Amino acid sequence: MQNIIIPTTTVLEAITTKKCQEKFHLESLEALGDSFLKYAASHQLFKTYQTNHEGLLSVKKDKIVSNAALCKLGCERKLPGFIRNESFDPKKWIIPGDYSESHLLNEELLSGERKMYFRERRRVKSKSVADVVEALIGAFLSTGGEIAAMYFMNWVGIKVDSVHIPYDRHFQVQPEKLVNVRHVESLLNYSFRDPSLLVEALTHGSYMLPEIPGCYQRLEFLGDAVLDHLITIYLYNKYPGMSPGILTDMRSASVNNDCYARSAIKAGLHKHILHASHKLHKDIVYTIENFERLSSESTFGWESETSFPKVLGDVIESLAGAIFVDSGYDKKIVFQSISPLIQPLVTPETMRLHPVRELNEHCQKMHYNLKKPVKSFQNNVATITIEVEANGFTYKHSSTASNKKTALKLACKEVLRSLKESI
Repeated sequence: MQNIIIPTTTVLEAITTKKCQEKFHLESLEALGDSFLKYAASHQLFKTYQTNHEGLLSVKKDKIVSNAALCKLGCERKLPGFIRNESFDPKKWIIPGDYSESHLLNEELLSGERKMYFRERRRVKSKSVADVVEALIGAFLSTGGEIAAMYFMNWVGIKVDSVHIPYDRHFQVQPEKLVNVRHVESLLNYSFRDPSLLVEALTHGSYMLPEIPGCYQRLEFLGDAVLDHLITIYLYNKYPGMSPGILTDMRSASVNNDCYARSAIKAGLHKHILHASHKLHKDIVYTIENFERLSSESTFGWESETSFPKVLGDVIESLAGAIFVDSGYDKKIVFQSISPLIQPLVTPETMRLHPVRELNEHCQKMHYNLKKPVKSFQNNVATITIEVEANGFTYKHSSTASNKKTALKLACKEVLRSLKESI
């Protein structure tokens, strides 16, 4: 990292938490670093463990990118001593070079002959250390590019490289007999060198044949990380002056299964999924029949009141993974192909907070008592009850949906509406 120069102001931003109450803090760089960390780790695992299924790859990735793992690495590199997590107090400030008073400083070896001096010890939350590691990755990425970010990751103890290893597969298929290759390529605006990757990307786990030894999950694992990073860096570069935290919200609003599912349906990609599941067929048919109503609910994913079959969103990710592999790991080509499908992307003007987060923040701001959600799941139906005590009144709502996330979202949305109407 000797030849990589990172501006001091960028490093300062990366080690400054919200608690400092400054005009800047690490959240935008953290979101950028988090997306690159997950992309680099996923790519490394995908090419290194080519026979591992998606579940095993996910377990290995979590061991690399978890807060506990990042905190451990950050502590080993003594990063907590540099984290700014409290507002500036002039009474505690030591004027550099002032020897008029005795300031007893402790000495600690950093690395080699470098030393760090400190006056007292403090407690720093493990998540804060992990956040700073991610923010520093974002700082190196935004200033020095991917190679610089990888240098920092390797320095901190996350082993990644940019070596391209061929994807060794055993798909003895005739793609044209299973998928309308030319039509799907026209939808993606991309021509596959190896069309069997397209078959793999469109094959659901229920459609396992001797000539198709694997489903789309490995490619989905890779494509998920690639798309997340591409959209994050696109938003980061497109809106450079936005306040910290907005990037995180825009990323969450853009990168979710419902957004991708809408895109898959609009492009007609659902017609090309290879599966042999009666339930999945019914779910897709229901979704298509009600798509016009579902689409009118909202432009973006989490405002929808109905959850989409997961496979619809997965296919966008697996196709991104397939294009990434087929193009020789070229992220620009992936973005050129997938970006038109997922338009319009969220903007600061069109973005809305997730109802769960909005309710939490509203209750904190107004000092309302938000009780713990009451959850139940029976006969494949989830029921969530949200209750808030505010100004002597109780606001309560129960919602049902096919999964707990959607039910929670709907219940929070209704309680929020009631709270706002009561003002």
